Amino acid sequence: MLYFLENINLPITSNVIEEIIKDTYIFNDIVLVSHLHIIKMFPKSNIAVIWVDIWDSQNDTKAKCLINRYFNIGHYITTI
Repeated sequence: MLYFLENINLPITSNVIEEIIKDTYIFNDIVLVSHLHIIKMFPKSNIAVIWVDIWDSQNDTKAKCLINRYFNIGHYITTI
């Protein structure tokens, strides 16, 4: 199932999410180590989960800074 950004009918694909991550300040110095996955939360839900694998140091300092942070994808508010 495809999800779309409101008002522009742009499908939310892994390429779109990667560009958003590159342009969002909270992801400075974050390196993606694999392709991300967009997964539907429940069969009848309109909620999606975007799974990302990032490179981090051994003490997880970069990942810890992202936990419970918010940012926007179009008009949607996302939580890490």
